[in-house]
Order: sequence, then structure tokens, then C-alpha cells
Amino acid sequence: MKLKKIAPWLGLFIVGSAVAGPADYVYTPNVEYGEREIDFKYGTGKVSGEDREHVYSLGLGLGVNERWFTEVYLKRETAGSDRVTISEWENKFQLTETGKYPIDIGLITEIEAPLQDGKPYEFKFGPLFQTDFGKLQLNANVLFERTFGGGDDQEHITEAGYQWQVKYRWQEALEFGAQGIGEVGKWNDWDRHDEQKHRIGPAVFGKVGLGGHQAIRYNAAWLIGVSDAAENSTLRMQVEYEF
Repeated sequence: MKLKKIAPWLGLFIVGSAVAGPADYVYTPNVEYGEREIDFKYGTGKVSGEDREHVYSLGLGLGVNERWFTEVYLKRETAGSDRVTISEWENKFQLTETGKYPIDIGLITEIEAPLQDGKPYEFKFGPLFQTDFGKLQLNANVLFERTFGGGDDQEHITEAGYQWQVKYRWQEALEFGAQGIGEVGKWNDWDRHDEQKHRIGPAVFGKVGLGGHQAIRYNAAWLIGVSDAAENSTLRMQVEYEF
């Protein structure tokens, strides 16, 4: 119980606020020009008394220039008998030159369009921050998400949340650390603490070169709910083929 009370404040202190699904990953601000990738993500989580949710996505991305990376996804979400397929367009903008300032800064924008009638669209955006201390990499992101469309019966609100990540660069093929992801409710009217969602847990990362410009990059985390409204546990993973 003490951990449940303390952890939400820990997450808010680190970065402030975002809305997250079980397959969501922690964004980083840097862009690699010319990088092409095929990206697979999977996540599963369960809130007590509700059906377990599974999310799968497959995407194709491109580093258009030194400042802009764009990616399109096809995503499938399931929970019990509910099924929804979503198209997604993500754009990341690097706002500062890598390593020039103490903190690297970026911006993420993402729009989701459901392929079923009656479902609302979602737009996510927010600043991304990263700094390094020797082999230690620290990330903190503030995210906002707004729904729109989907019929007159839909309530459209802007919700806020956060992501943070600590990574120790032990060796390229295997790095380790921790991640935290949370949601606090409406951006200007936060939910009560026991209704907010906060998750925290260990994470692993790595990159395996395949020769030339080809590589496999991966990351995975097991996140534990540390607030009453959060999923009891969430398993998320991401595998990218870069070429």
C-alpha cells in the first residue's frame, strides 16, 4: 500500500503527466537521417475485473532528414469480444542538435484513425527530453491526447500523461534500466490519485548488427500498476528491423 501511495508522486515529480496503451513505448527525441525500419510492437495488460487487453502493431518508418522521422502503423486492439483496427501516423521532430546542449529536445505528434465507424479519432502530441551522464541515459516526456469525431454521443476531452526511462548502456547488445508510464486524467482537471494510472517496472534494450546498415533493435518492459486504477501488470515489447 505504501508503494501505491508513493509511486504516483514519483512519476509526477519526474515529468508531470499521458495516455497510454499496453503496447506504447517510451519516445526518444533523436532522429537518424536515412534510417528505414520495419517496426513490430506488442503489449498486454489487465485491470482487475476487466478483460485482458492485447495490442499488436506493424509499422514502416523513414528518417526523412536530420530533424524528421515519420512512420505509419496498422494496429489491432482486442479486449474480450471487442475488436478494433486502427491506422496510425506518427511524426517525430528533433528540435536540438544531438549532444550540443545538456538536454536533447524533440516533439512527437501522432494521429490514430479507427477503421470502424463510430469510433473517435485520437491526436497525441508532446515534448520529449533526453540527457546523458556517462553510460546513463535519462528520458522524460509530457504527452497530451485529444479525441475528436466518432459521432455526437462521444465526449471529446484532452487528457495528459507522462513517460520516463532510465537506461544503463552496459553493452550495445544488452542494456538495462527502468520505465514508467502514467495517466492523470484531463489536462486541466486531474483525476483523484486513486483514479489515475501509474505503472513502473524493469526494462531491457539492445541492438544487434547484421552487417552493412542492417540491424535488429529491441526493447521490452514489465510494468507493475502502482495505483488502484492501473493495470495490475503490463508486458510490452518492440522489435525493429533497421535497413
